[in-house]
Amino acid sequence: MPKTLRNAPIRDWEAGDNVQGFALLTKKEQRQDRNGKSFLDMELADSTGSMVAKVWSDSPALNAAYETHQFVAFRGSVKNYRDQLQLNIDECRQASEADRHYGFDESKLIPSTREDIDDLWRRLERIYSEDVERPVMRRLAAETIAIHGKALREHPAAKAMHHAYRGGLLEHVVSMAELGRLVCSHYRELDRDLVLVGVLFHDLGKLKELGAMPANDYTLEGRLIGHVVMGRDLLIERCAAIPGFPEDLRILLEHMVLSHQGKKEFASPVEPMTPEALALHFIDDLDSKINQLRNSREAATGMQFHRGLGRYVYLPPIPLPEEMPAAAGIEAIAAEPHALEMAEMEMPPEEGVGDATPPEPAEIQAGLFGGE
Repeated sequence: MPKTLRNAPIRDWEAGDNVQGFALLTKKEQRQDRNGKSFLDMELADSTGSMVAKVWSDSPALNAAYETHQFVAFRGSVKNYRDQLQLNIDECRQASEADRHYGFDESKLIPSTREDIDDLWRRLERIYSEDVERPVMRRLAAETIAIHGKALREHPAAKAMHHAYRGGLLEHVVSMAELGRLVCSHYRELDRDLVLVGVLFHDLGKLKELGAMPANDYTLEGRLIGHVVMGRDLLIERCAAIPGFPEDLRILLEHMVLSHQGKKEFASPVEPMTPEALALHFIDDLDSKINQLRNSREAATGMQFHRGLGRYVYLPPIPLPEEMPAAAGIEAIAAEPHALEMAEMEMPPEEGVGDATPPEPAEIQAGLFGGE
């Protein structure tokens, strides 16, 4: 049944809902429909997810002042279009300090990992201090983590495709490293040191390719060079800082970073040609696929078209704990994760803080958008 929601998380929106609140504007592109009328193709996000949004030609929000990467106040209705939820925006403007009276809080609007970042960090440090055997490789990992750790804790792993949120790169690296240990325990001929250090460096170039949250957009260097080559350059830089670092190990690690996308059409200059490079590619492939499907299933279950994977996927409801044994055999199969990765509303003054009485719904409506 349609509802009127105020400051509700995007994850809770359903078709037919009338929604109003605040979000991070992650995309804004002006386009024209088949009749030549202008409209805006946008995306809104908060800490729980994101949704495609449209501002049509008859909306006052079409010419309002707000830009990508800004926090915005909005009002609109949720529709179902081609099996995907979409927000049709009636009004929108840049959020302001005065909006805190109505529930504006940036910390709730920046998409972030659901994992505990401190816990992820402890797991990362434990893996690279305990599971890497060669002293020179342990030093390479330790010095790299020391230099790039602050950015690694905060950075997204991608602009949109997978782990595209604060802490996403750290979550991705830790997940891959833990999976890498299991893979190396099963395939004992694999060089565990190479796999684990390859995991650490494979997406490190994204620290330069993408801006940090909330912007999460490509830098000039990122567009012109790309994270694969920039990651290889960071590897060479860190190896050169260690006197006598073995040339054979450096070359093998370079190959792993350069080939981890798997195919040349996905921006890998070379394709995997060693067992460790192939393992790294498949570990990366699996982790990014499952993350995409996990995010989609949290938004909606059942049969749905997944734009990122370019196909219909079936995502059954997440089983309750008591149902887990019966659901353990369910598998999700998806496509290559990197294919698309390459793809004035005036406000009243603030009326006090602290123990002030929260505004009533009618006051919120009138304060944000002048009422109706």
